[in-house]
Amino acid sequence: MKYRSKITGIGELAFELLEENDSLIIFNDNAPEELAEISFLHTISEFQEEIAVGDSILLGDQVYTVTAVGYEALHTLRELGHCTFRFSGKDQVDLPGQIELEGPGRPNMKIGDMIVIN
Repeated sequence: MKYRSKITGIGELAFELLEENDSLIIFNDNAPEELAEISFLHTISEFQEEIAVGDSILLGDQVYTVTAVGYEALHTLRELGHCTFRFSGKDQVDLPGQIELEGPGRPNMKIGDMIVIN
């Protein structure tokens, strides 16, 4: 396992961004309020290995495959617990902090769900 964290909070606008932009934004649960309102907050965890194309990511009860990793995503995940998961399955990211995923559509995350990267 490369990473494991638990959802501790969901910002007021987090699901709206997920619906409108196919984007799930995560931050450590100590994120500033203006970022917390658009994010799925999670426990602070350490990476055992870097995320790579082909890895699997469990979000709640759904499994996705990593198809692209932005050059800033690994840094911001380590420092802030932040990245944006996009659900397009593209092999390139639009923004440097994104991780593109392929899988069964958008997840329906709730507090207590896990983020697990293998």
